[in-house]
Amino acid sequence: MTLPQPALDALQAAFGEHLLVDEPLSRHSSARIGGPADAFLVAKTVDELRAAARIAWEHAVPITVLGSGSNVLISDVGVRGLVIHNRAEQVTFEGVCVTAEAGLGTISLARQCADHTLSGFEWAVGIPGTVGGAVYGNAGAHGGDMSNVIDTVKLITPDGDITMSNAGMAFQYRSSILKRECRPCLIAGMTMCLAAGAPASIEARMTELSERRRRNQPPGATLGSMFKNPPGDHAGRLIEAAGLKGRRIGGAQISEKHANFFLNIDYASAGDVKALVELTQEEVWQQCGVELALEVELMGEW
Repeated sequence: MTLPQPALDALQAAFGEHLLVDEPLSRHSSARIGGPADAFLVAKTVDELRAAARIAWEHAVPITVLGSGSNVLISDVGVRGLVIHNRAEQVTFEGVCVTAEAGLGTISLARQCADHTLSGFEWAVGIPGTVGGAVYGNAGAHGGDMSNVIDTVKLITPDGDITMSNAGMAFQYRSSILKRECRPCLIAGMTMCLAAGAPASIEARMTELSERRRRNQPPGATLGSMFKNPPGDHAGRLIEAAGLKGRRIGGAQISEKHANFFLNIDYASAGDVKALVELTQEEVWQQCGVELALEVELMGEW
């Protein structure tokens, strides 16, 4: 554990026993992979999120925010500094506008939007993760993504809270300006604008997408889609074409159901997954002439 003692003292004074030291992040990863965090905190409100960030910034301690633990590959040696598991989950509805805190699950938000007969967010019903992660990585599926629905994003920064417009977020495919520039800020929440819809149509669409996900995507300990789809193609098809379905390194295996999903089938390490990623990139490049880019984010020391 390398957290400076003054920073640790300040965090413990503010959060007491809720601050965990050397917490294994495998407990908080959808793939059940990852080494320890120097310090780990569950923030249940935006105020707690802000207070923890202020202390960390004051002591020059790096901050890593962990949502649901999907779409990230956490290093075996862990993450230095403070890891905050964001569980701020408040949501409000006003007409066709929805304001949600960043720790709310995207699946939960999709269902709540359906309960309010709002259409335009049905695509998120099969996407594990949190609102914050979805904003940060411009999550999407089935022709929809966050850039199509977001109005504003509220950020916590060292200089105070600010609000970013959709244009200011500079969304790209599975990316935002926050992801590309690694800005010192935390996503507190966002407001999105949807459309009034017919309850039966919304429910039918969500049922269709949920069933499609169950048919096509593997269960078990997975990180989610490993690679971005290259223009005009699908990463899963390319990986399958390269003959890599079912390929295994250590405890990590490429799913035989959907080749863009890598599974932890037998106590896989992050090193196992990373080696399988590099093998896949090399084989797809050699056989198909396509360079696959990671959708999953590498977290921690590598």
